[in-house]
Amino acid sequence: MIIVTGATGLLGSQIADRLLARVPADRVGVSVRDVDRAAALAARGVRVRRGDFSDPDSLAESFEGATQVLVVSTNETGPAALAQHVTAIDAARAAGAGRVLYSSHQGAASDSLFAPMSDHAATEQHLAGTGLPFTALRNGFYASTVPHLLGQALTTGELVAPADGPVSWTAHADLAEAAAVVLAEDGLFDGPTPPLSAPDAHDLDDVAVMLTELTGRTIRRVVVADEEWAASLVRHGVPEDRATLLLGMFRASRRGEFATTGDQVEKLLPRPATPLRSVLAAALGEA
Repeated sequence: MIIVTGATGLLGSQIADRLLARVPADRVGVSVRDVDRAAALAARGVRVRRGDFSDPDSLAESFEGATQVLVVSTNETGPAALAQHVTAIDAARAAGAGRVLYSSHQGAASDSLFAPMSDHAATEQHLAGTGLPFTALRNGFYASTVPHLLGQALTTGELVAPADGPVSWTAHADLAEAAAVVLAEDGLFDGPTPPLSAPDAHDLDDVAVMLTELTGRTIRRVVVADEEWAASLVRHGVPEDRATLLLGMFRASRRGEFATTGDQVEKLLPRPATPLRSVLAAALGEA
């Protein structure tokens, strides 16, 4: 049985859905914190069990009979994130899973300027030390992040943010489908995958051009100092540690940590990857 954790989240729910297009429902189980939110999956014949990364006993039951377990990374950062990932990985091993997969990141590195990347690197290191066959899905940076970086650009005509660098922004839907293919074809990758990223990388200058074309209104990119931007977030109620974390994303992109592109996603799908422009167009339609 293939177990998908976090199957009511943005990525996990789409992975479960795409996996059901490839394998029978009785071969799919999901591990979720709130089983009521997975009622639609249960109605499709999926085994739904409660599993919480902070509760090893719940994972033992949730992972029972697993041949593969996909550990979808938590939203925590720092030691809390690593502790939860280790708990889930060790529970999968104890349950007898033949392979553990983990939703990592193309920028996973212990020396990254963006804190979550070192969490991914540490999780991959733990996985490698278990002795189990494993696959670390080196996902591109989620394209859904970009609309959250726009600030008041659509109102003021200015996209204000620190200096950045190119990022191979990749759609959740593409990454979910790629993960489903890897799960359905057990053993397709051993260890970290090649970058599962879009074939093009864009910075916020490019985003401003796309917004201008999509809205018919000139959107100008305005670069501000790191400290000024972070202080502005704090003034608007963002906790200081969160503002510092987000600033790390810009610093890391300037260093080229997320600039790697590739064709592996398109090979797995197989179809063209979703362009960032399409993600922005959809977000504008929902605004």
